[in-house]
Amino acid sequence: MCCLSTMSVLSRFKVNEYVVVVYRFALLMLIYSLLRVCFWLMNADLFPDVTWGDMQMIMVGGMRFDVSALIYLNILFFVMYLLSFRAKQNRVYRKIVDAVFFSLNGFGILLNCIDLVYYRFILKRTTFNVIDILGNESNWCSLIAQMAVDYWYVVVVFAVAMALFIVGTRRVEPVLTPIKNNVAYAAIGVVVVALIATLSVAGIRGGFRHSTRPITLSNAAAYVSSPEESWIVLNTPFCVIRTIGKKSFVRYEFFEQEELEQVFTPCREGRWQTSGDSRAASDERKNVVIFILESFSREFLGRFNKDLEGGGYRGYTPFLDSLAEHSMIYTNAYANGRKSIDAMPSVLASIPSLTMPYVVSEYSNNRINSIASLLGEEGYQTAFFHGAPNGSMGFDAFARIASFGSYVGRDEYGNDEDFDGMWGIWDDKFMSFYADELSKMKEPFCTALFSLSSHHPYKVPERYEGKFRKGVLPLEECIGYTDHSLRLFFEKAKREEWFDNTLFVITADHSITPEHDEYKNNAMAFAVPIMFYCHSDSTLVGEDVRLAQQADIMPSVLSYLGYEKPYVAFGVDLFDEKEERFVVNYLNGVYQIMVGDVMAYFDGERLTGVFDRKRDPMLLNDIKDAGDYGHIENKIKAYIQQYDSRMIDNRLTASKE
Repeated sequence: MCCLSTMSVLSRFKVNEYVVVVYRFALLMLIYSLLRVCFWLMNADLFPDVTWGDMQMIMVGGMRFDVSALIYLNILFFVMYLLSFRAKQNRVYRKIVDAVFFSLNGFGILLNCIDLVYYRFILKRTTFNVIDILGNESNWCSLIAQMAVDYWYVVVVFAVAMALFIVGTRRVEPVLTPIKNNVAYAAIGVVVVALIATLSVAGIRGGFRHSTRPITLSNAAAYVSSPEESWIVLNTPFCVIRTIGKKSFVRYEFFEQEELEQVFTPCREGRWQTSGDSRAASDERKNVVIFILESFSREFLGRFNKDLEGGGYRGYTPFLDSLAEHSMIYTNAYANGRKSIDAMPSVLASIPSLTMPYVVSEYSNNRINSIASLLGEEGYQTAFFHGAPNGSMGFDAFARIASFGSYVGRDEYGNDEDFDGMWGIWDDKFMSFYADELSKMKEPFCTALFSLSSHHPYKVPERYEGKFRKGVLPLEECIGYTDHSLRLFFEKAKREEWFDNTLFVITADHSITPEHDEYKNNAMAFAVPIMFYCHSDSTLVGEDVRLAQQADIMPSVLSYLGYEKPYVAFGVDLFDEKEERFVVNYLNGVYQIMVGDVMAYFDGERLTGVFDRKRDPMLLNDIKDAGDYGHIENKIKAYIQQYDSRMIDNRLTASKE
């Protein structure tokens, strides 16, 4: 014991108290850099074009964001350590200061480690709004425990990083400057504090220049060739801190109002019946049933990927593939967000997720029109179904905002024997319940169901183990199970009287980690299926290869039904051949817009990159300077000006015009 104690003492170095601050900061910089390398290596398949040579520039750029994050995290430590002239002489006070230092920086290391794996789910670093999302979950403790088991190697990385942090910090002890002259001691302290404060401001701003503003997430793009690679440059504490209290929307003034309305307007009027189309000619108003399928990337559907794997790709959805043969399908369709909470506004209210999720923004209480509110005014009975505990993901709150007449969740299901132990009621049980509930509703009705079983921890009911084909990704077996649950739903529903008079819409909430290289780019990161099916409408069959997005679903359904009143939507009518198709997404502080075969990036001021998706599917060759893309730039400018100004002014319904 004596020997060990002696070795412990000898292993420590005593240095000036101010040098300790520099040493600790340098140690944390080293740890953040090592975690950045881990982040890249553990997600290398999602960054196929990043080489070790590229990482040199990324590491240099990353240090700029690490400095900023560490200054933010350690402001309290700096104040307590540097300004406490006499208190520092007290041993208890020094322990309190150390506790603050280890707690805050340990949390920063934890955030970085979480994103080693969580990035694969959302394709971005975690930001502050994740707190709003988790706040709606009652089972987050069990989720964290399950994650720790499934991703044990991340726990190992965290443990190693913390060990390096604690042991490294303990190796250097401060030698406190003796107080011989109070004035001189205080003067030295003031000079040191002033120096640290100056360096801290520069670190937070990203430089000493007067014109330099505090760096933010979008600045990371300066060190990479593709926007998604910016997430390697960034660190998670920085992303969380820089999005605290962040205003979601900005009032752009690219166009005067008259010109703005000509370039793009979200104000729409039903034009289907007046156009002479007979699709909605029936006097009997059709029911609407919308399925939003958890994590159902377009990649998983065989019918939507006829050319994948040389034409031999099977997919994991035999039922949906068979149903697609009798449906109108959109094989070039995209989600308008990356998370589940983005899907409801996009699909049901034609409000895409731009800048941040609408439901956790400061404008989430705006008055909106949704498919439920508009059809509800026409006498439709409306309801939203989700098998999770009521309140999960804030879905019930948005259902109320969207004016659904009722919300039906795990509480209303009333049988926890069918609880999956993690998220909610198993899909096959809840979808069967859904079919029964639809049969109790008065026609016409409009309902939506958000599935949940195709989700981490990627399990299927014991009775179905081994029944569905497994793939490279653990999720793919769950996709097969939910597809089977849909089969059981349709087999039950087709025996009901309301079935023939119902329009079914099937899409996904978002895409997820891809398996095939063809899906590993910024465009395909949003790829989802969109299907319209009506058993009694033989004309609603075919494949549309033009662009489509979730925000197009509401105006398209209303058009199909012959709805003629004005409303606001940020999508287009997919049944109108004259409308220009486009897709808008927001990723890493940059807007991306697809028009035809072109995809362009817009940073809020100008186009920063243009790519030909047909000739260059991996988006490697920027053609911005090779042509005139003013039309596309004007489109995205008008789109976000309308979106942001209407969000800020609470003008998301036609009645507010």
